[in-house]
Amino acid sequence: MPHLSVSPLIVAISSRALFDLEESHAVFEQQGVEAYALWQIAREDQPLQAGPAFPLVKKLLALNQADPSAPTVEVILLSRNSADTGLRVFNAIRHHGLDISRAVFTSGGNLWPYAAAFQAHLFLSLDPEDARLALQAGLAAAVILPPGDTTPSPETARGPLRLAFDGDAVLFSDASERIYEERGLAAFHEHESLSAHEPLPDGPFRPLLEALQRIQQRHAPDLCPIRTALVTSRGAPAHERVIRTLRAWNIRVDELLFLGGLDKAEFLVAFGADIFFDDHTGHCESARRFVPAGHVPRAKG
Repeated sequence: MPHLSVSPLIVAISSRALFDLEESHAVFEQQGVEAYALWQIAREDQPLQAGPAFPLVKKLLALNQADPSAPTVEVILLSRNSADTGLRVFNAIRHHGLDISRAVFTSGGNLWPYAAAFQAHLFLSLDPEDARLALQAGLAAAVILPPGDTTPSPETARGPLRLAFDGDAVLFSDASERIYEERGLAAFHEHESLSAHEPLPDGPFRPLLEALQRIQQRHAPDLCPIRTALVTSRGAPAHERVIRTLRAWNIRVDELLFLGGLDKAEFLVAFGADIFFDDHTGHCESARRFVPAGHVPRAKG
């Protein structure tokens, strides 16, 4: 049991994001609930293979090795399986040696309310509607997309946990981005220059960044097991408002990349990102050629 005085980073993850359940999901879609249940029960002692979020979860849980009595991270499994068919998922957790003890099986019900009930700092799913509903409820949430090469390099697997974030519509609100989309780049630059001393409104991932910083503050900078980066398409003169916003929030990111519209993928490789969060599908598709990407769906309309 975690100490009550410790406030760990809480990550909720769907079973389909953690494990490869695509074959069984196809059985469910093609043959229905009863056939799916029989299929899973017949195979409940067959280990599930790693899903797109598995390497990230392994690195998250590795943060607890320094002091297992006061965990830094807790990972909670959320699944649309029933408790009966979910036994295979728990067997897979044990097989892979994952320190996950809390889980919810909803028998087809929504997952995001339980992410909220657990006060998760992050919810990862393969279902865009799951992520969208969680974001509307005020949670940081994303659809995780696996990289083209799903095998992390030895350096990435051993090194610090590296999380990279887009700015607008992720760490910050999408208000400024909507100006760019509706009125163009010149209007966007003018607005950001005039508003340079006005902090950007919060985006859905600000609480996650704050939780990560609380962990970072427990460690000497050269020994910190987490590194963060803001990787934004902004460039000068739209840089100043970002810097002043982070200063107003009293948040430090380890690396800040103003790319001025350049493709982000190669820079994410240079950073060694374990995951990159962005609201643009195109940016995520480009990034996922090399690193896992978390697509942050924006509100409809």
